This record gives sequence, C-alpha cells and structure tokens, in this order.
Amino acid sequence: MNTRHLTLIAVALTTPFLVLHACTPSPAPDAAPTEEPTDAPEADAPDLGEPRFGTFGFDMDGMDRTVDPGDDFYAFANGTWDRTAQIPSDRSRYGVFDMLSIEAEEDVHALILEAQDQGGEPGSNPQLIGDFFTSWMDEEVIEEAGLAPAQPFLDRIDALESHDEAAALMADIHFPSIYGVGILPDPQDPTVYAVRAGQGGLGMPNREYYLDESERFQEYRQAYRDYIITLHELAELPDAEAKADAIIALETQIAEAHWTRERSRQITETYNVYTIADFNDLAPALHLADGLDRRGLTGIDEIIVSQPSAVEAAGTIFAETDLDTLKTYLTYHFLSSRAPWLPRAFDEAHFHFFSRTLSGTEEQRPRYRRGTRQISSSLGHAVGQEYVDRHFPPTSRALMEELIDYLTVGFRGRLEHLEWMDEETRQEALKKLSTFEARIGYPEVWDDFSDLEIRPDDYFGNRTRLAEHWWNEQLVRFPEPVDRRRWFWPPQIVNASYSALMNQITFPAGILQAPFFDPAADPAMNFGAIGAVIGHEIGHGFDDQGRRFDHEGRLRDWWTPETDARFEEASGRLADQYSQFCPIDDLCVNGRLALGENIGDLGGMQMAYVAYRNYVAENYPDGEAPVIDGFTGDQRFFLSWAQVWRTLYRDDALRAQLVQGPHSPGMYRVNGVVRNLDAWYEAFDVTEDHDLYLPPEERVSIW
Repeated sequence: MNTRHLTLIAVALTTPFLVLHACTPSPAPDAAPTEEPTDAPEADAPDLGEPRFGTFGFDMDGMDRTVDPGDDFYAFANGTWDRTAQIPSDRSRYGVFDMLSIEAEEDVHALILEAQDQGGEPGSNPQLIGDFFTSWMDEEVIEEAGLAPAQPFLDRIDALESHDEAAALMADIHFPSIYGVGILPDPQDPTVYAVRAGQGGLGMPNREYYLDESERFQEYRQAYRDYIITLHELAELPDAEAKADAIIALETQIAEAHWTRERSRQITETYNVYTIADFNDLAPALHLADGLDRRGLTGIDEIIVSQPSAVEAAGTIFAETDLDTLKTYLTYHFLSSRAPWLPRAFDEAHFHFFSRTLSGTEEQRPRYRRGTRQISSSLGHAVGQEYVDRHFPPTSRALMEELIDYLTVGFRGRLEHLEWMDEETRQEALKKLSTFEARIGYPEVWDDFSDLEIRPDDYFGNRTRLAEHWWNEQLVRFPEPVDRRRWFWPPQIVNASYSALMNQITFPAGILQAPFFDPAADPAMNFGAIGAVIGHEIGHGFDDQGRRFDHEGRLRDWWTPETDARFEEASGRLADQYSQFCPIDDLCVNGRLALGENIGDLGGMQMAYVAYRNYVAENYPDGEAPVIDGFTGDQRFFLSWAQVWRTLYRDDALRAQLVQGPHSPGMYRVNGVVRNLDAWYEAFDVTEDHDLYLPPEERVSIW
C-alpha cells in the first residue's frame, strides 16, 4: 500500500453566535473504519497526481529558514512568502482563504456567463443568474436611472409627520431601523423558531468607532462625516454639513448604549425572554409590538431580546430626537445601504469610506468580480448546484468522512482521559460528541428561487425583490419545525462552520481544496490543515459559549461546578496569553472577544494531532512516518497548520480585525497555538532559550 497518501483503499481523509461559528450522521465508531475481508483482489489505489504545493503539499519556497522555529514559528514557515507576496490592490488582506476565494469566484463567473448565454424559463436558475448579472453589469441603465428607483422610498421618509409614523416605517424591511429583528431557532428548544430582537442603528462597524479616542479612530469619524456630506450632496439634499453632524450625534448616543462585542457574545446574558407586552413596554415610543405585526410576525407570545438595555435606550433616544433629525437619519441610512445599487458616484463614495478608509483597500474590484460575488451570495444555491457538479468530486466527500471519523475517535479518546473533567460532566460531553452531525460539500436540499422575479434591466428592483424573497422565506418557515437540512451558506464559499443549535459542523466544497485539503499531499498535511479545521469546528461545540449547549442543541448547564471552575481557569489563562499579542502599538488582540476561536484553534490542533498519530500507528510498521525533504511527519503536521494561516493585512484592516474580532490575526493563530502544544516543542527541539517557549505549567490544554 502506498502510505504517502490517504486513499479510499486504506483509510482516508477531510461570525451571530447562535447560528454559526466561522470553521457525523451517526455516532462515530470506536476505531477507524475497516473493510470486510473478501476473496476479491484489492483494487489499485487511484492515481491522485501530484500535490498542488511542493513535493508533499507544502510551499517550502515560502519559508524563512533564517528564523528559528522556536522564536517565531509563523515566520519560519511563511517568512519569505510574507516578504514577497503582495496584497492585490482591490483587497484589504490576502492569504490562503483569499487565494481560494478568488479561484472560486472565477469558477462561479464562468457558470454565470454560461447562464447568461443559456437563458431559460422565468424562475429557472439560468434565467435568475443570467439576468441578475446582466442587470448589475449594465452600468449605462443604472446611470440613466439615477435616483429614480430610490425616490419612492425617499418620498415615504420625507412624508413622515410624527414619531409614530417614523416607528412604523422602521418596521418595514426596506427601511433602516435603530433596532434589529430576526428569526432563529430557539436556544431553549432548537426544533422550533423564535423571534429575536437586539441593538442596531449604527453606520460604522461598532461602538468603538464612535467612542475610541485614539488618533486613528478620530480620523475614521472625520472621514465618516465627509462621507455623509458627500451622499447628501450627490442626492442634492440641502444642509449637508449640519445634517452630518446631527446624524453622528444621534449615532454616538446609540453607540454609548450598545453592549460591547465581548458582552454580546455571552449567550447566558443575551438570552432574555420577554412577553410581547413587556417587549413593547421596553421602548414604548418605538411601538415594538406593532412593529412585529408590520413585519408579518403576528400571533406570537414571546420574543428573545439580546441586549435589553440597548433596545430600551434606543427607545428613549428615539423619543427625545426631533422628527426632522429622524428623517435625516433614515434618509441617509437608506441611501448609504443602497449606494452600491445606485450610479457610480454613490458607489464610489461608499467604497471610499467603507473599504478604502476603514480597511485600506486601494481600489474597487473589477465590476464583474463584484457582481460574481453578489450573485454567489444572493443566489448561492442556484449557483452552487452547478458548482458542485463541476468542482467537487464524489471522492472528496468519502475522504472527508473518513478523516472526520479519525478526528472524532481521537477526540473521544482525549475526552475519556481529561484529568480536569469529572465523570458526570465527561459523560455529557461524550454524549454531545456522539451526536455531532457532519455536513460535507453541499446541502441535501436546495433553496428555491422559482417565485423570485429578476429582470435584466432593473438592478435596484432586483435587490429590493430579493430582500422581500428572503424575508418571506423566513416567514413561511417560522411556524414550521426547524429543518436541519438547510444550509445558510452556499457550497462554493471558502469557509467552515459550527452551529451550536443544531450541533452540526459544515464543510462547504469551497474550502475542500489545497492547501486545506489535497488528496495527493502527504497525510500529515491534510491532518494538520483540514483535519485541524474539522477539530476547530468540533471544538466550537465545547468552547466558552458552545459548551453551554447540550447534545440536542439546547441551552442547558450540564457542567458540575467543580469542572466548570477548572474550564474557566484554563480558558482565562488562554485569553490572557492572546491579549499580550499587540501587532499595532496602541492595539492588541482582545483575548476575551477572540476566546471562542482561540479555543477552537487550540482544541482543533490537539484533536488533529491525536488523529494523525493514530493514523501513523496504523499505517507505518515502525510507528513513524518517513522523513520527506528533511522534515519528519510531526514537523510536516505543524507546518501545514502554519501554511493555511498565511495572511497579509493592510493596517486599517488589521485594526478592524482586532476591534471587531472574533478571530485573532493569522500569525497568532499559528504562534499562539503551537507554544501550548508539547508535541511541537519535541518536533522542533524548542527549549527555554526560544522566544515562544512557555514553561510546561503555563501551557494551556483544554480539549
């Protein structure tokens, strides 16, 4: 048997909290799957070709061997790539995820062009895809239309005569609001849907952009004012400067009442059940109960409110703000949210602030790429059906299933022997692991768009009707039981996820590509890349928030006080470690905000390493993988993890990631993890003389 590859013959391969964390149909077996003996001769292993990167799946040219791996493992694995790679001018960051996303976009673009040529009956996938893209690419039609498509909506805002009318308008899905409403599975009973409300109303990313007094954030606020003024001038609205000041003053009040991102990710704090009467009393001026009815959410008795004090404050601010300011606020936000749908000047103003200023992106992406991305997102399943037929071979699903088995078996072994976990909690954890459901490649059922009207000459109208379609889809599903088969993401996306409410891990076809997943690569590379991603997503079920859900996805405390205290102590030490990483002089990683993702990374690598060692023990007679190009199997495993987090950031994009979270920057997703793993120290002979060295008693091991 060729042990360089994991093959089908032997054993083979792989952002709101309540829905998904961004990276098994039946209980995993107690050992890796084996074939029943037969009299038939064993088939030859399929020809998997050559790895995409290097000789064994790793780009050795990107290394910097002048760096000692114990001083900076990220730089050792990626230093030359970091120095020589360039961020494309139309991107704010660039790394492996971005590389694969660009490739997926090109594949999707080819499908869109075919759909344009093919056409089809109204409501068919080719018709919807082709005409939507045509409407976006026809800039001449958009320019000629000017503000006309938006004018009926602007007129409705201008016609408001009272606060009551303004509150009613904010309940219309087409207009901005200072609070949010959505439909999600109920954390107490994830078999049914619940209505959820929470804070909203800001034009910049979050409260820090309004309240942080550092120099760069003051510059952001000045640029935001300039942007608001520009939109008013483009729309030929009077008193642009005064209105900009009024909008920012109003939003600053709202920001002061907003919960921090750290607090907003605490599920035990954000699960607050209100009767509809009590919800209405929370902010009487907003007429919240009437707003639910206007959204089509009639006949409900209760609602979950994520940040009650912020919603309450929004009601007070709304009541105390004069009507003209509210109309100014609504007009601006309507125009800003739709600026990319409008003539070029609006689109460019939107790009200049939100992409160039806040993220450092130098220029707009080519229009065809932006259209491709929009259609791939908005009509994701319509595109995805064709995408998986062409770009996701059936063998990839089989190889992923086997690797997931390896990870599950490896994690079960760790759970059974964790010293800090008592037996009562351990049994609940094992039960949760046994009910994990893995979804690979593409959904079992596809979203249906047959009732959606898309026209080739009405981009603004297409986007408006699409918003109505998605909201109506939610309303139709709301009274029904939750359908566990549904995917919130299209299969062509380069990402992975975990849903605490469904206890599901999802790996779309888009991420199942090299260097994450390469059937032709050395097994260590797949275990260290997509294997660790599998472990990461499983780990979300046991991170600081995911652990609060049981094996059925219900919000329930299944932890004994003693074990809970030990978890809190260990996770607190991990948060403190990451908070010491400061890539910008005045800004560090927020260890508490990024805690869930960092627990996922650390636990994922621990699970993947155990799985890899199990694989080695089963497939190599002497118990060790061969040395390839001077690297042992264990070294290749860790290099694989480092390779997938190659990432370059523009300064403003890095600042935004630190402020908004929840992921640590790529270099810390490498160095922050490996320094806690004993096996990494052994693989690279790391001693107390190295910069990344942590004494054994300071290393964190949770899962």
